[in-house]
Amino acid sequence: MAKEQKRALGTGLGALLGNPTNLIKTDGTTTFSEIEIERIKPNSNQPRTKFDDEALEDLSISIKNLGVIQPITVRKMEDGTFQIIAGERRFRASKKAGLTKIPAYIRDADEKLVQQMALVENIQREDLNAIEVALAYKALIDNHNYTQETLSEIIGKNRATIANYLRLLRLPAEIQLAIKEKELEMGHARAIVSIEDVEKQLEIFHQIKTEKLSVREVEQLAKKNQQKGNCSNKKKNKPSLSKRQEEIQNNLSNHFSSPVELSCTKNGKGKISISFTSNNDLERIVQLLNK
Repeated sequence: MAKEQKRALGTGLGALLGNPTNLIKTDGTTTFSEIEIERIKPNSNQPRTKFDDEALEDLSISIKNLGVIQPITVRKMEDGTFQIIAGERRFRASKKAGLTKIPAYIRDADEKLVQQMALVENIQREDLNAIEVALAYKALIDNHNYTQETLSEIIGKNRATIANYLRLLRLPAEIQLAIKEKELEMGHARAIVSIEDVEKQLEIFHQIKTEKLSVREVEQLAKKNQQKGNCSNKKKNKPSLSKRQEEIQNNLSNHFSSPVELSCTKNGKGKISISFTSNNDLERIVQLLNK
């Protein structure tokens, strides 16, 4: 009896809704169906870039036993495939579990709406790290000419919160990577970003790691540094970036969904450094470079 019950649950929403090939109208712009997994592809602009392998394996086992409880959200593309708007983690886990179909809401949505929905869905589920949130905010502002006030109204976050996230993208790549790996709290990062001197930012960052400093202690260090008038901000060996160079650095960080550091000398020479968090993340970046 228990085995039969498990089998019924494992069929997912298809068992509850009857014929999985029938579309169920939910409103004027949304339908529901079960879609072949091979016809679904991730969204390259999805704000979430890192998926925990262990958590993904746990979800895969759950889906294998109980089916997909919450449908993903997709939009139909001109070539007949479906692009994920929300639910890439469920999609990956379902694929890992060996499913051939997955329940999905099919939305009529343009690129702007897709980007907004993907961001809001991830923020509501608290799935994104602070750098992913910052890059997603930056992409929406750059791609759709939003002001911070407009974005604030759309996603339901106050403008100061959005500004604080965007400021994180000014930090050195090493610190951004630590935030992305959740090795550094948002409070630490906000205190560090208030310091203008990059070398001092890195010095305090390493001090946080070695001395396990609290957010309050870092705020006090940052305040003392400001009171000294930021005398160390001469940067003799590391010229500051021009506005255009900063724009290029931010655009590259947005494009690769990873911290990018651009350094230039006075005679125009320099280098670009792209950070990655795992072998899978490196492969993702390589694929973007190959394009």
